[in-house]
Amino acid sequence: MAFHVEGLVAIVVFYLAILAVGIWAAWKTKNTGSEGDRSEAIIVGGRDIGLLVGGFTMTATWVGGGYINGTAEAVYVPDYGLAWAQAPIGYSLSLILGGLFFAKPMRSKGYVTMLDPFQQLYGKRMGGLLFIPALMGEMFWAAAIFSALGATISVIIDINVNISVIVSALIDTMYTLVGGLYSVAYTDVVQLFCIFLGLWISVPFAMSHPAVTDIGLTAVHQVYQAPWLGSINSLDIYTWLDNFFLLTLGGIPWQAYFQRVLSSSSATYAQVLSFLAAFGCLVMAIPAVLIGAIGASTAWNQTDYGVPDPKSKREADMILPIVLQYLCPVYISFFGLGAVSAAVMSSADSSILSASSMFARNIYQLSFRQNASDREIVWVMRITVLLFGASATAMALLASSVYGLWYLSSDLVYIIIFPQLLCVLFIKGTNTYGAIAGYLFGLVLRITGGEPYLYLQPLIFYPGWYQDDNNLYIQRFPFKTLAMLTSFFTNVIVSYLAKYLFESGTLPPKLDFLDAVVARYSREHMDKATLVKSDNIVLNELAPVNPRHSLTLSSTFTNKEAFNYVDSSPELSNTEDN
Repeated sequence: MAFHVEGLVAIVVFYLAILAVGIWAAWKTKNTGSEGDRSEAIIVGGRDIGLLVGGFTMTATWVGGGYINGTAEAVYVPDYGLAWAQAPIGYSLSLILGGLFFAKPMRSKGYVTMLDPFQQLYGKRMGGLLFIPALMGEMFWAAAIFSALGATISVIIDINVNISVIVSALIDTMYTLVGGLYSVAYTDVVQLFCIFLGLWISVPFAMSHPAVTDIGLTAVHQVYQAPWLGSINSLDIYTWLDNFFLLTLGGIPWQAYFQRVLSSSSATYAQVLSFLAAFGCLVMAIPAVLIGAIGASTAWNQTDYGVPDPKSKREADMILPIVLQYLCPVYISFFGLGAVSAAVMSSADSSILSASSMFARNIYQLSFRQNASDREIVWVMRITVLLFGASATAMALLASSVYGLWYLSSDLVYIIIFPQLLCVLFIKGTNTYGAIAGYLFGLVLRITGGEPYLYLQPLIFYPGWYQDDNNLYIQRFPFKTLAMLTSFFTNVIVSYLAKYLFESGTLPPKLDFLDAVVARYSREHMDKATLVKSDNIVLNELAPVNPRHSLTLSSTFTNKEAFNYVDSSPELSNTEDN
């Protein structure tokens, strides 16, 4: 394959444009936030992200390289087809559920990161434990999509994979470093537009190629391979449901999602953004589905790709860039490449910013340096953006099973963080003992279920397991959902059991070593009790958000939207007058 100068020029121009937009957004908003509030402005954008930019950035967070490439691959692979392309429906439902049930309580209470409510209720130790799966999910996701981008670029313009990964990661990290959420949000607008335009321009050219059969015919009839609509065997229905719940419910507890929710100007706006993004995810999946269908409808021996076809060469995961290169004119394939690059960068920057935000606030500030200055927190965020960006790049270059690591870490987000989030927001009375027990039970059940991508053999063989051609054990039983439900009920049961044992006097107070039940008035729990302590606070979600001037633990979770409400009762009025 020859080196394509035109393709390299197109990529360079696109990357420079993205970098320019990111730097412009950082310059435009450099004075946002008060003098003592710059770190929060970087994390949640001053809470003034509007509907247009917010809708674009939340959609772009999900519509990444894995979303676009993975959807096309699922439709193309004969054993799967459209029936197994679950990401568009799963992530859209995830955003709808997030908007209906999670966005409003999180935004109304004025949190800054997803881990805030856990540290508020369970303390800083539990917040640190939950940071681990959250960080793993974000980092391995960023590494996986950097790896996918490098492979995609190398397919079309034939440059070294390592060079393309390093350059892409450097640009992503650079504008995230200088602008925080503002740069990420504004570049997401440009990137989402490029994805939409680039893929839709490519589809008609690929579909009209002489080697491509009518996709309506190949959808239901076998021509070159099994129909691309696909089917679900009765033996695989539980696996399908397990994966579907993983996408739908496990797609909620991600910092990248809640960062957009918490940056909204009101709780209602946060809900609307979730619904807009759900619609955007469905729309953006259409060209990816069509490209996968085109790949399944192509006589590859009549193209420059030759024989065998991509699935026989084990290149099914690259079907989207292969279609762009071999079924589209050269100048069109470069537009499509820009779209794929945009998809990857729009997700990677969100992951890097999310990881650094959680570390700087929930680990460094709230756990170790509660009196740290705002300037110090900003510098910690900048350093961790560099470190996490470099780590994701190194994993993309060195790890042979990045996708396997990401699958495992995303499972942990679903199995551990989602049930904890349910408990902390909706189940009254859960405590640190239950949270730790649920965490451990979920973790053990997931690890012992095995992971084929990492060649991790199971210790527990659930009903329906089988051994594939590579001697790997495959679980048909929905053990991931079982582990999630076990984690949830363990949290609730152990919490109430601990509460009963301590409050009834069965266990002496000195055994409450986590200060979770009896020691309500320990220093940490006094801090937690004063976070939102006024009985007459009524949430007014449309009230303006006042800047945060104090960085102490006792005020850091305070609902700043609620202070404009004043009870009109005479008793309260007299108290205020005094």
